[in-house]
Amino acid sequence: QVQLVESGGGLVQPGGSLRLSCTASGTIFSIYTMAWYRQAPGKQRDLVAIITSDGHTNYVDSLEGRFTVSRDNTKNAVYLQMNSLKPEDTAVYYCNLKRDPGDYWGQGTQVTVSS
Repeated sequence: QVQLVESGGGLVQPGGSLRLSCTASGTIFSIYTMAWYRQAPGKQRDLVAIITSDGHTNYVDSLEGRFTVSRDNTKNAVYLQMNSLKPEDTAVYYCNLKRDPGDYWGQGTQVTVSS
């Protein structure tokens, strides 16, 4: 059974940084594209960044330059480094494993950007 567990969320002041981690188990992690999504209160869940099995990355235009996605296949882990955080980055951040016929999701980790 595939499990994704996120960690690293928390409360941070505007301009600060956080690094989210997601660890996968129950599957051959290295062959799958991974992604980060986020969902702000009252809004839909939106894509943040994608990283393919061989490390190619893609970002939502508005976040590129502040957010960096990476992975370590030896640790079955994917990361999201978030810099220069803004209040509008406040959301629950979800780790996603893209697999046919259905994706897997973590439980989410709360990120709150506030002074």
